[in-house]
Amino acid sequence: MKRTIKYYRIIWLKYDLPAGLSVFLVALPLCLGIALASGAPLYSGILSGIIGGLVVSLISGSQLAVSGPAAGLTTVVAASIISHGDYKIFLLTVVIAGFFQLILGILKLGSIANYFPSAVIKGMLAAIGIILISKQIPVALGYDQPDFWAGGILKLFSTNEFVDNIIDFNYHITRGAILITIVSIIIMALLQQPFANKLKFIPAPLLIVVMGILVNYIFINASSNFSLKQTQLVNIPSDVFSNITFPDFSQLFIASGIWKDGFTIGLLASLETLLCIEAIDKLDKRNRITPINRELVAQGIGNMTCGFLGAIPITAVIVRGSANIDAGARTKLSAFTHGLFLLLAVVFIPFLLNKIPYASLSAILIITGYNLAKPKLFLNMWSLGLKQFLPFMITIFSILLTDLLIGVCIGLFIAIYYIIRNNFKEEYIISKNVENNIDSYLIKLNSNVTFLNKVKLRKMLDDVPEDSILTIDGSNCNFIDYDILEIISQYDNKAKDRNIQLNLKGIKKVNVTAVH
Repeated sequence: MKRTIKYYRIIWLKYDLPAGLSVFLVALPLCLGIALASGAPLYSGILSGIIGGLVVSLISGSQLAVSGPAAGLTTVVAASIISHGDYKIFLLTVVIAGFFQLILGILKLGSIANYFPSAVIKGMLAAIGIILISKQIPVALGYDQPDFWAGGILKLFSTNEFVDNIIDFNYHITRGAILITIVSIIIMALLQQPFANKLKFIPAPLLIVVMGILVNYIFINASSNFSLKQTQLVNIPSDVFSNITFPDFSQLFIASGIWKDGFTIGLLASLETLLCIEAIDKLDKRNRITPINRELVAQGIGNMTCGFLGAIPITAVIVRGSANIDAGARTKLSAFTHGLFLLLAVVFIPFLLNKIPYASLSAILIITGYNLAKPKLFLNMWSLGLKQFLPFMITIFSILLTDLLIGVCIGLFIAIYYIIRNNFKEEYIISKNVENNIDSYLIKLNSNVTFLNKVKLRKMLDDVPEDSILTIDGSNCNFIDYDILEIISQYDNKAKDRNIQLNLKGIKKVNVTAVH
């Protein structure tokens, strides 16, 4: 026992402690940025990171995954907070989401992600990326009015007073914020290029945040008009734990929409987690496989804890997980350590966090959104053909025009349509040849033939001309639906009337005399 403790102590000191510190430096600005994008109190993002590190890591079977607030949930979280109008009621949806994930894990339904077509999932993430970028543009410009898209940009073209509108718009933006945003995006973009691989030890989000703080400090000391307003800086209470908001359980069965939102958040969080876990396991040099049902249990307990303690929902996050692996992590102690550092930061240095410009966080989120919706992704989906591209694009437009759940459902419907359409084409083949000047047709049934095929099969049978030979071969079928057998049996009488010689192979006729 002592040797085991000593072994893990050495592993922690040599590998997991520095990896945990590195992940903490990546996670801190992301926690703040995702809370900002979600319209939630900024401290709630850090609380989510703490819970992801200290709670989920201990229950999870993954050694390298790191959980925290995720960009993929910002859209549905922001919409839920706005629709309920009360953060305390929104927290109930987080508790429900966690409970839903817990049930999925207990019932061993971790394979749920396999039933969502890749095109729909990619479309969902691309739509989230587009929404993320659009929401951060006003913050990136330092726009100080609440209606940027309606009363800001659109107002420029709404009247003939274009010059006056430009002057008014210019009055409401902040040049300092724009400068910080532009420089931040350039730095982030450069650090993602291959030539910057040697600088990977510097977390890009941390560099952006430090740069933003220093630039604004220079503006202030130079008494520049570029200086940011206090409202354009992070504002975390000096005593976070005395400001925590708790859920209002009296509204659990009264507030409308919380169960739907909880189900949506739970489903999307589960999908994102399972996709991330799959990616992290592929990156693990020790080829360790995460038990997915246990992961859902861990995420469920984590999200229920988030809801109880006033935090936004969490998932396993690929950015944190890959940063963890790149930093040399060996065990789940690195994820726990990152959570511990987040806790220490919010307790001891909230005054330093409050110097971070929102513009720096918005730049991080814009790049995050761009990575979710890269032009390269659209070109790749187009190259795969319309069967992949159409569900992908329809999912994106549906989400942008409605909401995340409806959009995903519409995308699934389109994907299923193509699956059914493909099924029509695959389950039988018709061929024709001439024997002794008589047309001979062969319909060969393949694999499994279901009721979905009966409309086209009936039409195909009706198209067989009189005075011909028709063979229907089902000898290679694993399953032939009763509806198909019924159509073939009914066709026997029609074939005699039309002088068609009908031959059946591997197909048994059924009694159709009582059929109405």
